[in-house]
Amino acid sequence: MTGSFEKQLAKDERAGDYPYIRPKDAATLLILDRSSSGHVRLLMGRRHMRHTFMPGKFVFPGGRVDPADSRIANVLPYHPDVEAKLSHGLKNSKSAARVRALALAAIRETYEEAGLFVGRKCDGQQMRLGTGFEAFQERGIQPDLGGLRLIARAITPPQRPRRFDTRFLAVWAGEIADRLPEGTGPSGELEDCAWLTFEEAREKELPLITTKILTDLEERLSADPDLSPTTDVPYYFFRKGSFVRSSI
Repeated sequence: MTGSFEKQLAKDERAGDYPYIRPKDAATLLILDRSSSGHVRLLMGRRHMRHTFMPGKFVFPGGRVDPADSRIANVLPYHPDVEAKLSHGLKNSKSAARVRALALAAIRETYEEAGLFVGRKCDGQQMRLGTGFEAFQERGIQPDLGGLRLIARAITPPQRPRRFDTRFLAVWAGEIADRLPEGTGPSGELEDCAWLTFEEAREKELPLITTKILTDLEERLSADPDLSPTTDVPYYFFRKGSFVRSSI
């Protein structure tokens, strides 16, 4: 990571002198579409201005892991290498349920914010899922973690009003099993959802870490266009007063 990025992050829009809080687990989903014109496009949306956290910023769908996400068991599993990367450095329990919850939070929030169902249709089968996945159950869609790939992990620096330990996951748009006709999700948290090229995305008002993740992803696709599950991914965090980059 360059020194200029370290300095920018230290002075980003959330910097302050807030008391220490433990970061909360969170996950976000980068849905990639390269079906037309050869360009990869990513789904992004603008956070509503009523939000106290990053109002008006363009982001990928995602959010905090809810306790109920750990109770969703009827899902198709991760690729083993992706599961191992997501298990890396967990602070408390490394249970399979907790690791599943990371992707399930991203999938649930993608439905709530963008109206997209990432999973596999199971026509004629009755499924029991659970809280947050009622719409999946009604449509017979089983959440599918097999196509997800870890792109990066980043922990919000200290002295911020909110802190998250965020896993940035990517999936190809072919994993979308269904979508709401409105083109947005029932929560109303994201507006102006659109499929953007990397160049178009950079023209939007983005959080600093999102800009960095876009660069990481573009470099990853250049070297690893199929997003191999074994490829090392960046891990950003603060240590002894400095923002550092490690690998998972």
